[in-house]
Amino acid sequence: MKKGAKVLSFALAGMMLLAGCGSKESAGGVEKDGEKVLKVGISQFAAHPSLDAATEGFKKALEEKGLKVEYDEQNAQADMNNVQTIADNFVGDKVDLIFANATPSATSALNATKEIPIIFTSVTDPVGAGLVKSFDQPGDNITGTTDNHPEGTAKTINFITEEVKAKEIGVIYNSGEQNSVVQVEEVKKLAEAKGAKLVEVSVSTSAEVKQAAESLVGRADAIYIPTDNTVVSALESVISVSNSKKIPLFVGELDSMKKGAVAASGFDYFDLGYQSGLMAVEILSGNKKASEIPVELPSSLTLIINKKAAQAQGLEVKDSWKELGEFYEGE
Repeated sequence: MKKGAKVLSFALAGMMLLAGCGSKESAGGVEKDGEKVLKVGISQFAAHPSLDAATEGFKKALEEKGLKVEYDEQNAQADMNNVQTIADNFVGDKVDLIFANATPSATSALNATKEIPIIFTSVTDPVGAGLVKSFDQPGDNITGTTDNHPEGTAKTINFITEEVKAKEIGVIYNSGEQNSVVQVEEVKKLAEAKGAKLVEVSVSTSAEVKQAAESLVGRADAIYIPTDNTVVSALESVISVSNSKKIPLFVGELDSMKKGAVAASGFDYFDLGYQSGLMAVEILSGNKKASEIPVELPSSLTLIINKKAAQAQGLEVKDSWKELGEFYEGE
């Protein structure tokens, strides 16, 4: 071997030795100080209480199961361009798993990779959104939890039509969100079966939500907001209109109900995120692949009635409602 080649060979060996110091890549994580640390990318589509709670529940599950995890937590602020960039960056960083919180985040993650495991939550229709083939056989690298319990919406619409006697139900949603489109179609069928009709108003941004709510004055006996990220992020403006114009407001999840809606049939999104976290533990521990874990429904469902909001929006609270659900007294 020539002298120059020997020098180059020793130099390369030295570089490799240095690269091996500190932390080193390994299957399913990085070793740091003799301990395996996993890297998880969290892509949350928007900031609002339900999605925030789901993320906290997810992290709690991994913590309680003893996994050492470094999180790269990103929020797209309801911007579709941001959400794809986040997913692409996670792939470039070679994270061990992606936690996708809401349908746009899950869709973007699946567009970005067919190899890195993806766990989703807060997704209304994972099959319709093209995320999974079926609940029982989700796909190669993705599974998760859905926030669409089969009986949840029906309970709320029954309350609106039977107890409030609403005949025109206003719905505000972003038609660009697949999960919202699915919910609105379901609400329409349920309402029509009860002799009511929908008054639909579509928005593109949260800045349009207040005007949309105001447009329902005189046209709707009640308002229903699905688990739409765009509208929920500006829910206070809808509550303001409902209170001032005495139009009862109903929502698709409990965190929004607590803010000032009359009722919601739902569950704790922290618990839903926790369910998703347990799925992630199975994958990150090497026990199962994503394809081996069926999509799960929420583990519980309850109709909760906000007495203070009902009174503020012109409804007389009835004792008989206790037979339909539980009263929320406020925190």
